[in-house]
Parts: sequence; structure tokens; C-alpha cells
Amino acid sequence: MTIESSGSSERLFRRVGLITLGAVFFLIFVGALVRATGSGMGCPDWPTCFGQWIPPTHESQLPADYHQIYAQRGYLNTDFNVAKTWTEYLNRLTGVIIGLLVLTTMVLTFQYRKQDKTMIVLGILVFVLVGIQGWLGAMVVASNLRPVMISVHMISALIIVGLLIYLLNRAYRRELKSLDWTLLPTSIKPALSLALALVVIQVVMGTQVREAVDTIAQQMGEINREQWRQHFPLIFYVHRSFSALILFSVIWLIWHSKAFVFNYRLSRNIAITLICAILTEIVLGITMDRFSFPAFAQPLHLLCATLIFACLTWSRLAILLGSQQGKQSARTL
Repeated sequence: MTIESSGSSERLFRRVGLITLGAVFFLIFVGALVRATGSGMGCPDWPTCFGQWIPPTHESQLPADYHQIYAQRGYLNTDFNVAKTWTEYLNRLTGVIIGLLVLTTMVLTFQYRKQDKTMIVLGILVFVLVGIQGWLGAMVVASNLRPVMISVHMISALIIVGLLIYLLNRAYRRELKSLDWTLLPTSIKPALSLALALVVIQVVMGTQVREAVDTIAQQMGEINREQWRQHFPLIFYVHRSFSALILFSVIWLIWHSKAFVFNYRLSRNIAITLICAILTEIVLGITMDRFSFPAFAQPLHLLCATLIFACLTWSRLAILLGSQQGKQSARTL
């Protein structure tokens, strides 16, 4: 393989990897939209939807006794709703597209078999985890939307995001090597790890809050949304206050690494994205708290949380890999 063709293959891998990462963000948003709009049972069976590979657009396209058919399968009160059905179908279709993108990403990692076999291992691992994620999606439907299953489904999505970011960072290792990492104080590494841990804790608490809200909604009904807040568990208030801690942590990180952050465009863009995502996250959290969890706010809230996690993960892994490349170069010299 010539140097030119090798460069073209690497550019293709980076492009496909970035598209795959963006698609995963979109899937997380659509998955949250499914949950917020109550569309999880829009398709009561899996992998088909009402027994069809392409969902119906009108109830007349279903058997007259479809209520009884799905009641016998354990799904009571299965009423066809075209909006909910196609929202869930979009979620599944996006999952299939991501599966193909991840397969392509895995295949493209084999170009690194001589210089970085770890990338092949990561590519295979991501592909396997996406398959498990698809199985978890089926289990979510089979469990009739048990909150715990939904939370596990979400956490596994974040693991996939983290692994894709690690893959992309390794693909950009030459660029990382060229950065001046001495501009960063030594305290940034542990502080960044701590901030990332805080975000993970915040996401886990958020899934528990969401589970509690789902339970309250089932018990009190949609019509009593304004009364939900009176029954929120203690973890809701801890989760709400935790966002301020994360904001201050990120501000501290950016301030103490400003010499590095403002010297490179990518680090500057990540810093801006982080601050905007956290502030938006806080506003959306207040909106859900004060306005009885409007459906539009929940998917955006989760998307912002994923962006925060991704930015911090990218930064921490970039520092890790960049520092390693620098040490290897020093030993070579």
C-alpha cells in the first residue's frame, strides 16, 4: 500500500468514525424522544412492528382483533397510534443504520493491523456492544418498558460513545503528538478525571430520577402532572444541585488550562461546547422541574448530558494518548 492510499484510507476511517459517533448521538436523542412521548410500545413486537417490517399508517391495516392478539402476548391496552408507532420505528431504523456504520468502522480498523492492533480490538468490541445494545432494545420491549432495563440501555449507549471516542483519538494520534502538552499544568489530568467521574455519577442519578418519574407517572397519570413534583425522591434534589458542581469544575478546568485551550481550535471548540451544553442542561433541568416535565425538554436534556460526557471523555483520552506519544518521541530522540 502506498503512502497516498494509506492516507486516503485513514481519512476514510476518520470520516466514517465521526459520522458513526454523530449517528449514536442522534440515536440517543431519538431514544429519549421515544421515552418522553410514550412511544416505547408504539411497536409492541420486535423486530417487526405490528407484525410488519414497514409499520402501518392506519389502524385499518391491522387485523380487527389485534387488541386481543397482543393482549394474549402480555401487552394490554395496545392501541395503534401512528405518531408513536413511527417514532419508535425511526428509533429502530436509526439503530440498524448505526449497526451498518459500526460494521464499516470495524472493517476499516484492519488497516491499522501493523501499527496499532488495539484499534482492531476496539473496533470489534464496539461492534459486539452495538449488537448487545440491539438485544437490550428488544429486552426493553419484551419487559414492557421496565425503567431499570431502559436505564441499562442508556448506560450501555454511553459506553459505546466512550469507545468510539477512544478509537477516533487513536486515529488522530499523529496530530495529538504535535500538540504542546507542556502548556497544561499537571493538576489538569486528575481534575479532568474527577470531572468525568462526576458526570458519570450525574448521569446515573439522572436515570434513577427518570425511573422515579416514570413510576410516579404510572401511579398518578398524565392528567396530574403538576402534582408529580410533590412526590419526587431525595435523589432528584441531589441530582439538581450536582449540576452546579459540574459547572464549577468545568470552569476551573478551562481557566487553569486556558494557555492550551485557546492555543488550539479543537480544544477551544470543545471548551465552548462544554460550557454551552452545561448551561443548556441546567436551563432544561429547571424547565422540567417547574413545568411538569414537558416532553420536548427530556430528549434535549439527555442529549446535552451525552455531549458533556463526550467532550470530557475526548479531552481526557486526548491528553492520555498525546502524552504517551510525546514520551515515545522523547525516548526515540
